[in-house]
Amino acid sequence: MTRPLLMAACLLAAAPALAAPKDDAARDPATTEAWTPEPAVVATPQGGAPSDAIVLFDGKDTSAWEAEQGGRVPWTVADGAMTVVPGSKGIRTREKFCDIQLHVEWRTPTETAGFKGQDRGNSGIFLQELYELQVLDSYNNPTYANGQAGSIYKQAMPLANASRAPGEWQTYDVIWKAPRFSPGGGLISPARITVLHNGVLVQNDTVVSGKTEYIGAPSYAPHECAPLYLQEHASKVSYRNIWVRKL
Repeated sequence: MTRPLLMAACLLAAAPALAAPKDDAARDPATTEAWTPEPAVVATPQGGAPSDAIVLFDGKDTSAWEAEQGGRVPWTVADGAMTVVPGSKGIRTREKFCDIQLHVEWRTPTETAGFKGQDRGNSGIFLQELYELQVLDSYNNPTYANGQAGSIYKQAMPLANASRAPGEWQTYDVIWKAPRFSPGGGLISPARITVLHNGVLVQNDTVVSGKTEYIGAPSYAPHECAPLYLQEHASKVSYRNIWVRKL
């Protein structure tokens, strides 16, 4: 045997044998496959609410809502939309909600002459009646950044201004996680919100500092599930196609 072949043979003899897998199941892809429980089937019709959603406004029926002070909804309903009547106060859902996925479409008035800043197309969507996602005509309409459309009012400015021109329909898609409180009333975890405005991410799992305040810092007080509330702010803002999914 030549010297190179002899050396190679010696090296092979000295190398440890490759160990066979101790557990063949570890090589089986089925060990990481979960088949149960199966996710619920949710139908998603084109342009419609998911099959497991609670439809709050379909363009005609306002029975899911009541006036701020109770009683019949004081806003007008026409052409598939529900429109604020200035001076009539806001409206709220009859049902109470905690964690939800929310879809809502809104439109600010076409007429803008003489209006600017917070006076132009102002309304708001209050989660649990306390925490405001701002609705505003923010198309070429400067105002404080944590008060424009897509903001958590006076708390969190949006990541982008995705506003369409006045008179055009716009959408909010919201994931809301309600705050948690201890039996003694202490805050266990604050509310969190994710918002897509016209398909653009404007709030990314944002921590909400407390209930919305016009003056002063936000704070928390213990509460339970509560209605959604749409604000009347002296502007003829319209809403349509509102639905929620409880999470």
